[in-house]
Amino acid sequence: MIASFTGHRPAKLGCGYEIPNPTYTHICSEIRKLLLELKPEKAISGMALGVDQWAAQICVDLKIPWIAAVPFEAQDLIWPTDSRAVYNSLIKKAVEVVVVVVSEGEYASWKMQKRNIWMADHSDVIIGVWNGSPGGTANALSYAQQQGKTIYRISPELPVV
Repeated sequence: MIASFTGHRPAKLGCGYEIPNPTYTHICSEIRKLLLELKPEKAISGMALGVDQWAAQICVDLKIPWIAAVPFEAQDLIWPTDSRAVYNSLIKKAVEVVVVVVSEGEYASWKMQKRNIWMADHSDVIIGVWNGSPGGTANALSYAQQQGKTIYRISPELPVV
């Protein structure tokens, strides 16, 4: 079984980019629990900032082989130096790097959607960290559902204690 991840960037999660933070800790704990339960033979990460990279690091920690599904060359080109360093460190730990869209130019939302479609098409289950809002994560989950994929949704909301 192959699992892939979709989820929001830190800004949309409202937790910021400084980690650890309570939202990061909650999401990572839930992803880790699911991966330990599902025991996938492989995973796929889209390598975006936030959930994608957090999930990739959890795969590294759990020794789950994973594929970096990069939406286009130089995905990290405009990111801050620290974010680029994390990205490049993770990329080196992937068992495979797939560049889904081989085209000139920088970010475009259609490139992200094409990457999301590729990930769903090459996965059995999707782990989605989604707050219910419209956008790329919603589109990725909608496509996966249309394809009959099993979806595990993690709410980014912190549990009430």
